[in-house]
Amino acid sequence: MTEFTVSLRPVLFGELLLDHFPDGSVVLGGAPLNVACHLRGLGIQPLLISRIGEDEGGKLVREALHDWDLDERGVQIDPERMTGAVRVHIEKGEPVFRIQPERAYDFIEAHDVPQFPTGGAILYHGTLAVRNQVSRQALDYLIKRHRPPIFLDVNLRSPWWSVEHLWTLLERANWIKLNAQELDTVTDIYGLSGKLPEERAEALRALCNAEYVAVTLGESGAFAVCANGNTARVSPDASIKVVDTVGAGDAFSAALLVGLMWRWPLQDALERAQELAGFICGVRGAVKRDLSFYRRLRESWKI
Repeated sequence: MTEFTVSLRPVLFGELLLDHFPDGSVVLGGAPLNVACHLRGLGIQPLLISRIGEDEGGKLVREALHDWDLDERGVQIDPERMTGAVRVHIEKGEPVFRIQPERAYDFIEAHDVPQFPTGGAILYHGTLAVRNQVSRQALDYLIKRHRPPIFLDVNLRSPWWSVEHLWTLLERANWIKLNAQELDTVTDIYGLSGKLPEERAEALRALCNAEYVAVTLGESGAFAVCANGNTARVSPDASIKVVDTVGAGDAFSAALLVGLMWRWPLQDALERAQELAGFICGVRGAVKRDLSFYRRLRESWKI
């Protein structure tokens, strides 16, 4: 098992973009930015690695980075391509994403990335940001150079992923997080059987030799299977009035990252991840700058 101390710093690689909602509102998004904001609210300064355009969207992203006091050294500026954008539609209570192609985050340059933290790092990334060969090669370069432990946040967005590239990401991940639909898709691809989701998740964990696989189940909560044979489960707070579920998975991942840094027992990490995700389900968009909420969490979680 990998050993950690709280001196380790999260490095977040991937997409920065704007979510455009049906009512005309525009909200900053992209899983790495959402996770970064939650970590910053919890008193942790991540290193964010991405690329944005010299456009209005890029200006909004830079303003958000400043407002959240996030480290901007790893955010590259692309003079030719636009900042990432997504059209969000809500169907049957769930967000449907129409992701625009050929955006700045598809062209992250490896040699423009600052040095990783000297005290060590946990690398967080998803699957969307490696849809393009340029950013995919940048991620590969960083992993080969620094060899960090990896938290993989699976986010399969058709048509922006392939079986070949997905396996490369899975096999080198120390921890894997995905939702129930993604679990079914991935286990079907690799012929992993099991009547129950927990059985399929364990088959995936064993195939990838990961330390754990965490699966979010929407209104049914979440569970995780661990290399030591333990399975942890949580249920959502029934009192939460759901506004939308955009970004709930990112909040969940952020809390799991904190749990890895502080060596929380897996059950505690899941409960705290569910707590943060539940808060995000009660607000519009993927993040909310409510510092009093984060202060309460830090006091409750003793971080």
